Amino acid sequence: MPLELVPVRCLTDNYAWLLHGNGRTALIDAPEAAPILEELAARGWTLDLIALTHHHADHIQAVPELVGMTGARVMGNAADAARLPPLDLPVRPGETARICDEPAHVIEVSGHTIGHIAFHLPDSAMVFTADSLMALGCGRLFEGDAETMWASLSRLNALPAETLVCSGHDYCRGNGAFALSVDPENADLRRRLAETAAGQRPCAPATLAEERATNPFLRVEALRDSLGFAGETDARVFAELRLRKDRF
Repeated sequence: MPLELVPVRCLTDNYAWLLHGNGRTALIDAPEAAPILEELAARGWTLDLIALTHHHADHIQAVPELVGMTGARVMGNAADAARLPPLDLPVRPGETARICDEPAHVIEVSGHTIGHIAFHLPDSAMVFTADSLMALGCGRLFEGDAETMWASLSRLNALPAETLVCSGHDYCRGNGAFALSVDPENADLRRRLAETAAGQRPCAPATLAEERATNPFLRVEALRDSLGFAGETDARVFAELRLRKDRF
Protein backbone atom coordinates (compact mmCIF):
# COMPACT_ATOMS: atom_id res chain seq x y z
CA MET A 1 0.00 0.00 0.00
CA PRO A 2 1.28 3.51 -0.78
CA LEU A 3 2.16 5.66 2.18
CA GLU A 4 -0.49 8.08 3.41
CA LEU A 5 0.34 11.59 2.19
CA VAL A 6 -0.83 14.76 3.96
CA PRO A 7 0.05 18.26 2.71
CA VAL A 8 0.48 20.85 5.45
CA ARG A 9 0.15 24.50 4.52
CA CYS A 10 2.74 26.61 6.33
CA LEU A 11 3.77 30.27 6.44
CA THR A 12 2.28 32.16 3.48
CA ASP A 13 2.57 29.68 0.64
CA ASN A 14 4.82 26.79 1.74
CA TYR A 15 3.95 23.12 1.64
CA ALA A 16 5.32 20.64 4.15
CA TRP A 17 4.48 16.99 3.56
CA LEU A 18 3.68 14.34 6.15
CA LEU A 19 4.07 10.69 5.23
CA HIS A 20 2.71 7.83 7.30
CA GLY A 21 2.90 4.07 6.98
CA ASN A 22 4.58 0.94 8.26
CA GLY A 23 4.23 2.30 11.80
CA ARG A 24 6.30 5.39 11.04
CA THR A 25 5.73 9.07 10.27
CA ALA A 26 8.06 11.35 8.30
CA LEU A 27 8.05 15.01 7.38
CA ILE A 28 9.51 16.51 4.23
CA ASP A 29 10.84 19.99 5.08
CA ALA A 30 9.97 22.02 8.16
CA PRO A 31 8.78 25.55 7.42
CA GLU A 32 6.62 26.15 10.53
CA ALA A 33 6.13 24.03 13.62
CA ALA A 34 2.60 24.89 14.75
CA PRO A 35 0.57 23.58 11.78
CA ILE A 36 2.74 20.47 11.56
CA LEU A 37 2.35 19.68 15.26
CA GLU A 38 -1.39 20.32 14.99
CA GLU A 39 -1.72 17.86 12.11
CA LEU A 40 0.33 15.24 13.93
CA ALA A 41 -1.81 15.59 17.06
CA ALA A 42 -5.06 15.42 15.10
CA ARG A 43 -4.00 12.14 13.53
CA GLY A 44 -2.31 10.66 16.59
CA TRP A 45 0.98 10.26 14.74
CA THR A 46 4.46 10.39 16.28
CA LEU A 47 7.09 12.04 14.10
CA ASP A 48 10.14 9.83 13.51
CA LEU A 49 12.01 11.59 10.71
CA ILE A 50 12.45 15.03 9.15
CA ALA A 51 13.91 14.89 5.63
CA LEU A 52 15.30 18.20 4.35
CA THR A 53 15.64 19.16 0.70
CA HIS A 54 17.76 22.33 0.95
CA HIS A 55 19.02 24.94 3.35
CA HIS A 56 16.65 27.90 2.82
CA ALA A 57 15.11 29.11 6.07
CA ASP A 58 11.52 28.55 4.98
CA HIS A 59 12.30 24.83 4.67
CA ILE A 60 14.35 24.23 7.82
CA GLN A 61 13.52 26.86 10.44
CA ALA A 62 11.07 24.68 12.40
CA VAL A 63 13.53 21.78 12.80
CA PRO A 64 14.80 22.70 16.31
CA GLU A 65 11.27 23.01 17.74
CA LEU A 66 10.03 19.85 16.05
CA VAL A 67 13.05 17.83 17.17
CA GLY A 68 12.64 19.17 20.70
CA MET A 69 8.97 18.21 20.75
CA THR A 70 9.19 14.83 19.02
CA GLY A 71 12.78 13.58 19.09
CA ALA A 72 12.64 13.02 15.33
CA ARG A 73 15.88 12.31 13.49
CA VAL A 74 16.98 14.68 10.73
CA MET A 75 18.07 13.65 7.24
CA GLY A 76 19.70 15.89 4.66
CA ASN A 77 22.45 16.27 2.10
CA ALA A 78 25.86 15.55 3.62
CA ALA A 79 27.45 17.97 1.15
CA ASP A 80 25.34 20.84 2.50
CA ALA A 81 25.55 19.89 6.18
CA ALA A 82 27.19 23.19 7.12
CA ARG A 83 24.04 25.07 6.09
CA LEU A 84 21.50 22.61 7.52
CA PRO A 85 20.45 21.81 11.08
CA PRO A 86 22.50 19.02 12.67
CA LEU A 87 22.02 15.84 10.64
CA ASP A 88 21.48 12.45 12.22
CA LEU A 89 21.25 10.81 8.80
CA PRO A 90 23.50 12.46 6.19
CA VAL A 91 22.76 11.21 2.68
CA ARG A 92 24.22 11.78 -0.75
CA PRO A 93 22.71 11.94 -4.24
CA GLY A 94 22.63 8.52 -5.79
CA GLU A 95 22.08 6.78 -2.47
CA THR A 96 18.91 5.07 -1.33
CA ALA A 97 17.67 6.15 2.09
CA ARG A 98 14.65 4.85 4.04
CA ILE A 99 11.57 6.99 4.69
CA CYS A 100 8.71 5.30 6.58
CA ASP A 101 10.57 2.06 5.93
CA GLU A 102 10.32 2.52 2.15
CA PRO A 103 13.27 3.06 -0.18
CA ALA A 104 13.81 6.72 -0.98
CA HIS A 105 16.15 7.53 -3.84
CA VAL A 106 18.16 10.70 -3.23
CA ILE A 107 18.30 12.78 -6.42
CA GLU A 108 20.65 15.70 -7.13
CA VAL A 109 18.50 18.69 -8.14
CA SER A 110 20.84 21.66 -7.73
CA GLY A 111 19.95 24.92 -9.44
CA HIS A 112 17.73 26.78 -7.03
CA THR A 113 20.51 26.12 -4.53
CA ILE A 114 23.67 24.07 -4.80
CA GLY A 115 23.13 20.91 -2.80
CA HIS A 116 19.36 20.79 -3.24
CA ILE A 117 18.12 17.19 -3.23
CA ALA A 118 14.81 15.48 -3.97
CA PHE A 119 13.44 12.27 -2.48
CA HIS A 120 11.80 9.74 -4.80
CA LEU A 121 9.74 6.97 -3.18
CA PRO A 122 9.04 4.59 -6.07
CA ASP A 123 6.91 2.16 -4.03
CA SER A 124 4.45 4.99 -3.26
CA ALA A 125 4.98 6.76 -6.62
CA MET A 126 5.90 10.11 -5.03
CA VAL A 127 8.76 12.56 -5.43
CA PHE A 128 9.44 15.47 -3.09
CA THR A 129 11.00 18.21 -5.17
CA ALA A 130 10.66 21.33 -2.97
CA ASP A 131 11.97 24.30 -4.99
CA SER A 132 13.40 22.45 -8.00
CA LEU A 133 10.44 21.18 -10.06
CA MET A 134 7.40 23.03 -8.74
CA ALA A 135 3.71 22.96 -9.57
CA LEU A 136 3.50 24.62 -13.02
CA GLY A 137 7.01 26.01 -12.63
CA CYS A 138 10.49 25.66 -11.21
CA GLY A 139 12.53 27.50 -8.63
CA ARG A 140 14.57 30.62 -9.23
CA LEU A 141 18.25 30.11 -9.93
CA PHE A 142 19.77 31.58 -6.79
CA GLU A 143 23.00 29.56 -6.77
CA GLY A 144 23.07 27.38 -9.88
CA ASP A 145 22.92 28.23 -13.56
CA ALA A 146 20.43 27.26 -16.25
CA GLU A 147 22.47 24.26 -17.41
CA THR A 148 22.57 22.90 -13.86
CA MET A 149 18.84 23.37 -13.32
CA TRP A 150 17.96 21.87 -16.68
CA ALA A 151 20.01 18.78 -15.82
CA SER A 152 18.14 18.55 -12.51
CA LEU A 153 14.72 18.88 -14.15
CA SER A 154 15.72 16.27 -16.71
CA ARG A 155 16.53 13.79 -13.93
CA LEU A 156 13.10 14.37 -12.41
CA ASN A 157 11.39 14.23 -15.79
CA ALA A 158 12.84 10.75 -16.31
CA LEU A 159 10.74 9.35 -13.44
CA PRO A 160 7.56 7.37 -14.21
CA ALA A 161 4.64 9.44 -15.48
CA GLU A 162 2.36 8.44 -12.60
CA THR A 163 4.74 9.83 -9.97
CA LEU A 164 3.12 12.47 -7.75
CA VAL A 165 5.21 15.65 -7.73
CA CYS A 166 5.09 17.15 -4.23
CA SER A 167 6.65 20.60 -4.43
CA GLY A 168 7.50 23.17 -1.82
CA HIS A 169 5.19 26.10 -2.54
CA ASP A 170 1.78 27.04 -3.86
CA TYR A 171 2.77 29.45 -6.61
CA CYS A 172 -0.04 28.33 -8.90
CA ARG A 173 -1.45 31.80 -9.54
CA GLY A 174 1.81 33.33 -10.71
CA ASN A 175 3.15 30.19 -12.34
CA GLY A 176 -0.13 29.59 -14.11
CA ALA A 177 -0.31 33.13 -15.46
CA PHE A 178 3.22 32.85 -16.82
CA ALA A 179 2.52 29.43 -18.33
CA LEU A 180 -0.48 30.85 -20.19
CA SER A 181 1.62 33.74 -21.47
CA VAL A 182 4.03 31.39 -23.26
CA ASP A 183 1.65 28.48 -23.97
CA PRO A 184 -1.76 30.11 -24.58
CA GLU A 185 -3.21 27.34 -26.77
CA ASN A 186 -2.57 24.58 -24.22
CA ALA A 187 -5.98 23.10 -23.41
CA ASP A 188 -4.57 20.89 -20.63
CA LEU A 189 -3.10 23.95 -18.94
CA ARG A 190 -6.35 25.89 -19.16
CA ARG A 191 -8.26 22.94 -17.73
CA ARG A 192 -5.86 22.53 -14.82
CA LEU A 193 -5.97 26.21 -13.95
CA ALA A 194 -9.77 26.30 -14.16
CA GLU A 195 -10.09 23.28 -11.86
CA THR A 196 -7.68 24.82 -9.35
CA ALA A 197 -9.46 28.17 -9.42
CA ALA A 198 -12.80 26.45 -8.86
CA GLY A 199 -11.47 24.57 -5.84
CA GLN A 200 -11.88 21.22 -7.58
CA ARG A 201 -8.24 20.32 -7.05
CA PRO A 202 -5.25 21.65 -5.11
CA CYS A 203 -2.25 23.27 -6.70
CA ALA A 204 -0.12 20.29 -5.67
CA PRO A 205 0.48 17.44 -5.83
CA ALA A 206 0.10 16.69 -9.51
CA THR A 207 1.39 13.72 -11.43
CA LEU A 208 4.50 14.07 -13.50
CA ALA A 209 2.32 13.40 -16.54
CA GLU A 210 0.26 16.48 -15.66
CA GLU A 211 3.38 18.57 -15.17
CA ARG A 212 4.73 17.40 -18.52
CA ALA A 213 1.48 18.54 -20.15
CA THR A 214 1.15 21.91 -18.40
CA ASN A 215 4.47 23.08 -16.95
CA PRO A 216 6.34 25.23 -19.48
CA PHE A 217 9.71 24.32 -17.98
CA LEU A 218 9.11 20.70 -18.99
CA ARG A 219 7.72 21.70 -22.40
CA VAL A 220 10.81 23.24 -23.98
CA GLU A 221 10.51 21.02 -27.05
CA ALA A 222 6.89 22.02 -27.63
CA LEU A 223 7.63 25.72 -27.09
CA ARG A 224 10.98 25.98 -28.87
CA ASP A 225 9.68 27.35 -32.18
CA SER A 226 7.04 29.68 -30.71
CA LEU A 227 9.70 31.24 -28.49
CA GLY A 228 11.87 31.91 -31.53
CA PHE A 229 14.58 29.43 -30.56
CA ALA A 230 14.42 26.89 -33.41
CA GLY A 231 17.64 24.92 -33.54
CA GLU A 232 18.70 25.84 -30.00
CA THR A 233 19.43 23.27 -27.32
CA ASP A 234 16.89 22.32 -24.67
CA ALA A 235 19.02 23.99 -22.00
CA ARG A 236 19.11 27.24 -24.00
CA VAL A 237 15.32 27.23 -24.40
CA PHE A 238 14.94 26.53 -20.69
CA ALA A 239 17.27 29.44 -19.89
CA GLU A 240 15.08 31.77 -21.97
CA LEU A 241 11.92 30.58 -20.22
CA ARG A 242 13.50 31.09 -16.80
CA LEU A 243 14.65 34.59 -17.79
CA ARG A 244 11.15 35.48 -19.00
CA LYS A 245 9.62 34.16 -15.81
CA ASP A 246 12.04 36.26 -13.74
CA ARG A 247 10.87 39.33 -15.65
CA PHE A 248 7.17 38.40 -15.71
